[in-house]
Amino acid sequence: MGNRHSQRPKHDYRSRVKKFAGLPTYQLTNLPTFNLTFMTLIIKGAGLTIEDVVRVARYNEKVELDAAAIERIHKCRAMLERKIQAHEIMYGVNTGIGEFSEMVLNDDQVKDFQKYLIYNHAAGIGDPMPLDWVRGAMLGRINVHAHGNSGSRLEITQTLVDMLNKGVTPMVCQKGSVGACGDLAPMSQIALLMMGEGQAYYQGKLMPGNEALDAAGIPVPGLQARDGLATINGSNVLTAMSALFLFDANNWLKQAEIAASMSLEAMKANMRPYSPKLHEIRGFKGAVRSAAAILKCVMGGDLVEGKVKCKVQDAYSMRSTPQVIGAAHDALAYARSQVEIELNGVGDNPIFFPDENLQLSGANFQGSPVSVPMDMAGYVITMVSVMSERRMNRLNNPALSVGLPAFLTKGAGMFSGLMLSQYTADMQIVEQRILSAPASIQSIPAAADQEDFVSMGMNTALKNFQILDNAYGILGIELMAAAQALDFREYTFGKGVSKAKEVIRKHVAFLEVDRPLYPDHNAMKELVKSCEILNEVEKLVGRLE
Repeated sequence: MGNRHSQRPKHDYRSRVKKFAGLPTYQLTNLPTFNLTFMTLIIKGAGLTIEDVVRVARYNEKVELDAAAIERIHKCRAMLERKIQAHEIMYGVNTGIGEFSEMVLNDDQVKDFQKYLIYNHAAGIGDPMPLDWVRGAMLGRINVHAHGNSGSRLEITQTLVDMLNKGVTPMVCQKGSVGACGDLAPMSQIALLMMGEGQAYYQGKLMPGNEALDAAGIPVPGLQARDGLATINGSNVLTAMSALFLFDANNWLKQAEIAASMSLEAMKANMRPYSPKLHEIRGFKGAVRSAAAILKCVMGGDLVEGKVKCKVQDAYSMRSTPQVIGAAHDALAYARSQVEIELNGVGDNPIFFPDENLQLSGANFQGSPVSVPMDMAGYVITMVSVMSERRMNRLNNPALSVGLPAFLTKGAGMFSGLMLSQYTADMQIVEQRILSAPASIQSIPAAADQEDFVSMGMNTALKNFQILDNAYGILGIELMAAAQALDFREYTFGKGVSKAKEVIRKHVAFLEVDRPLYPDHNAMKELVKSCEILNEVEKLVGRLE
């Protein structure tokens, strides 16, 4: 909390989101109903968390540059201007870039170079990004500038701050970045606004950039030496996307534990494998956490209290859930540590050190430190989805379900119950598996082999959201099947399990006779996205972490 001041009253999140209605983002129209306290985020170049990104990117929390950061930005810019006047050769300031880095620009060319740099690099393609991805990238870039090592004018950084605070969000294409030399193509569409160009969303409408800025009362700063490259030369888009993904994935994993708890109760699982001692003696933090979360959900029920007869040993999809979901928790924790390092580091090139009167050109824009752990973060969601489907299979299969009717229907033969729900889950898992191949090993050389190894981190970030989108559907199907199965049982369930089932029944009715299932599948997918089940269960049993 050290980054914040000026605490303001709590607000309903919907009032902060409704003005974005109709814009290209699923996050801003399906936000979890968290009870957030909104404050002003003071940007210092340090201490930025994933939760900070979520609050600013999705819930429009205000931001402000720290006074010391402003001083550092001024100090660095003064050093840069002295070097320009001395005609010191500096990459991307008075030289070309990439393969043209050996070409020195004259004084007149320096003035126009930044404009043409942004024009050339605004080369993306495809649908507009969700607004929270773009807002998160802007926040990350402001935090880079706050270190005072980028050399751009304060007006550039302050314009980004004003755009966040006043709701001006550049239109940015989803595809085009290779994740090295930064996310150049998408960041350049942000940088076009610095010249009053490009396009931006403002108050629910897409309009020319200059009109959006003018309507919001934000002056166009223009681009001078270094300003353009300093706005684009970092992996800020893929890092912002990764931060948002990790936040969502953690909530999804907690709901996977709730779903597992429901299935375990429905199939009369032996709960001894969830004993804390068993997991503590091995030592993996994620497994300890996951077992504890599942126990919280089943506490108060007949199964955990030994009142229901169970097998001596269950199948792996029932018995090893804490180890599997726990491995995913540990993977996300590592990915989070790397993403937060990047959020708070200086990803730029060149980098200026005013105290030493030094500028160094290197590769701090390289996205691999983020794309590598985020590839892992994506495929562990696939792994947990596979286990979810295996439990759903057991619920459907009368040979494995410990007395439940085939396909969870009373009228087997006339009715097929949830038979086809498994098909739907399986199709999505295959897509997840295809998407789980790591992008971080897929480098294709660019820029006449000057940029001969790139991270492809944007591919990682894009496919992770596709993996998670499928995961919402798969988990929704297990939750629906588990609720159906529990309706066939007559013993007392755990308090958390009972609450989860109660929430599900508000959205999807018991399948008495066959009906089209696609409305139920879609309703369950949206329910998982909303985190309503998670919120209600945590209110009752405490946080599942």
